[in-house]
Amino acid sequence: MEKKKPVLLLLPNLIGDQKHHEPFLPNSVDKAVQGIDGLIAESEQAGRRYLGRFIDVKQAHGVPIALFNEHTPDDHINFLLEPILKGERWGVVSDAGLPCIADPGAKLVARARKLGIVIQAFVGPSSIFMALMLSGFSGQRFTFHGYLDKDLEKRKHQMKLLEKTAKADKSTQIFMEAPYRNQQTFSALLEALDDSTLLCAAWDLTMPSQGILSQSVAVWKKSPPPNLDKRNTIFLVSA
Repeated sequence: MEKKKPVLLLLPNLIGDQKHHEPFLPNSVDKAVQGIDGLIAESEQAGRRYLGRFIDVKQAHGVPIALFNEHTPDDHINFLLEPILKGERWGVVSDAGLPCIADPGAKLVARARKLGIVIQAFVGPSSIFMALMLSGFSGQRFTFHGYLDKDLEKRKHQMKLLEKTAKADKSTQIFMEAPYRNQQTFSALLEALDDSTLLCAAWDLTMPSQGILSQSVAVWKKSPPPNLDKRNTIFLVSA
């Protein structure tokens, strides 16, 4: 039997909590998960739930899970990678979407590269890139800003800066928001941006309730606002 090669596997996750993963994740992910010695996840519960999609419950509970999230100290990273240096295969998964994209996993990969660990990435859904694809806005030049400031007035100032950049560079500016602040942020966008600016809201991507609307701020102001409350939403601004 051929010995498995040690590697850090960057495993994609679903964006929403769909029952079946097959329409969104390639078969290569199923095979990869079935061959790992351990999983690095943001939480134990999320990690077990992820494993349960690919292997039976008993087997899933036998796979060790190490936690890595925004609260993990940098000096713990070497410890997380130690099993791989000893010859094991470990996966890393985000709570949703792709690891390392709007996700702390980038630190893990950076350290793995310095240690000479082989890293393999798998394709999968990303709300950021799916929103850009579906918006109709330019994908030639774009910037993802993560979350804007929690303070409303600072957030409005940042929105104006995004608009200025979008017009100057003919680029698409992308950001996300905590679901409970979506409606407030959407209203702030309509107040802060010029009527001619293009605004897209993309919510619940890959879910049956998915919605994407791209139109000028002037049209948004005349239209019934979408219900974005507590929905995972990506906002895009374009000239």
